[in-house]
Amino acid sequence: MADILLTHSYFLRLDPKEHRAMMPYPPLGTLYAASVLRARGYSVALFDSMLANNAGELAGEIHLHRPKVVAIHDDDFNYLSKMCLGRMRSAALSMVEMARRAGCHVVVHGSDASDHVETFLSHGADEVILGEGEQTLADLMDWFCRGLGQRSEIPGLAFAEHGERRITAQRELLGNLDDLPLPARDLVDISSYRSLWRRRHFSLNVVTTRGCPFHCNWCAKPIYGQVYHARSPGSVAEELRMLRRDVQPDRIWFCDDIFGLKPGWIQEFAEEVRTRDAMIPFKCQARVDLLLKEDSIDQLARAGCVNVWVGAESGSQKILDAMEKGTTVGQIAEATRRLKAAGVKVGFFLQFGYPGETREDIDATFRMVRDCKPDDIGVSVSYPLPGTRFYETVKQQMGVKQNWSDSEDLAMMFRGAFPPDFYRTLHALAHKRLRAWQAKDIAAEFFRRGRRMPLSGVRRLLAGGYHSLTLPIVERRLLALEGRKDGR
Repeated sequence: MADILLTHSYFLRLDPKEHRAMMPYPPLGTLYAASVLRARGYSVALFDSMLANNAGELAGEIHLHRPKVVAIHDDDFNYLSKMCLGRMRSAALSMVEMARRAGCHVVVHGSDASDHVETFLSHGADEVILGEGEQTLADLMDWFCRGLGQRSEIPGLAFAEHGERRITAQRELLGNLDDLPLPARDLVDISSYRSLWRRRHFSLNVVTTRGCPFHCNWCAKPIYGQVYHARSPGSVAEELRMLRRDVQPDRIWFCDDIFGLKPGWIQEFAEEVRTRDAMIPFKCQARVDLLLKEDSIDQLARAGCVNVWVGAESGSQKILDAMEKGTTVGQIAEATRRLKAAGVKVGFFLQFGYPGETREDIDATFRMVRDCKPDDIGVSVSYPLPGTRFYETVKQQMGVKQNWSDSEDLAMMFRGAFPPDFYRTLHALAHKRLRAWQAKDIAAEFFRRGRRMPLSGVRRLLAGGYHSLTLPIVERRLLALEGRKDGR
């Protein structure tokens, strides 16, 4: 029997694109909640939705553990959870109803629940946690299980009382992240995660910060807002040392919105990693303007960084300015050049369809990709979420469907310059052009050096050849779609 059964709403099987990729990560935010609850003296069980077949499997876990409380505590560090996908919301609501039928007290936390409090309460949730989740959930358990305090005095809660919705005072964010115990990774089946990575290296997720102080007007921040707090470099290096000793992951994915924002943090982290013999190759996300400060890129490489993803978004300065991104196309190019010079691979997040974007702006983005030659790209279309200035700008244009069903939906939620199929085709075209350009570079390098090509290079060359041959078909389809005027 457990005091509380924790779960989350992201099911890998409900997201076809991610299921094909098969690179799952444990629900880090949920595991942090588990470790805080344990520190308060509660017994915790976990139903890991990431690896489950469907929401119905929760019933068996409730029967097994007989919890007093079921908490659907989403992973705030999983960008897929922050996308508020329709299939995951349906799964979450199903689990709320299932837990209520089993006689459990039901608590929900996450970006989607924060945006749709009434929906979750009406489906049977007793409380929705607003803001940072761990301390609020622990206080709520103290009230429900031990009779300590009053529910109305717990900050960061929404609940229904006498037919009316009550919202308590705002929860103050935790300032010293080093005070948190490390996530309870023993609750997940690490061996299953390892095997699911198949032929790829096995990667685990770690987080060093919470929040983002920048003001990109399409970025939703329902949990942390504009606040930015960071763990100490030493605490992060010590976690890596423990993971290297106990779990032996091949890679680490630092899932921060921005890695190493604080001045001097990366430099100190690199030193701590080396002092503790804690180096594990890692990838992270960073801003191009911050990467260009001091010796950040060299120190990233020194600490073990092998891959950096940057929010390039667009090759049009007009669009970057409209997004209030705070970066320039020139900074994107220079950061890419320096990262490659340091032996670090580069990934670009690209976003098409932002209001005001023209075909000329799209072409500028393709030129940026061609000239910068990133190692990989992630392509999306502008996706309005509540709480953003972008959402307020386009909400009058939005129809009944206001969330993607899964991560490859790519539906335009507002009236774009081109029809939805244009942007889906643009997604395919961006990937084909990049692979074709990369194959051309591989072939040129082979003929220049005259050395034997490794098998990986042969595979990339053959794949690039395929993309080169099929490019004209996709380009013709894009031209045909460009003439259509229905923008949603």
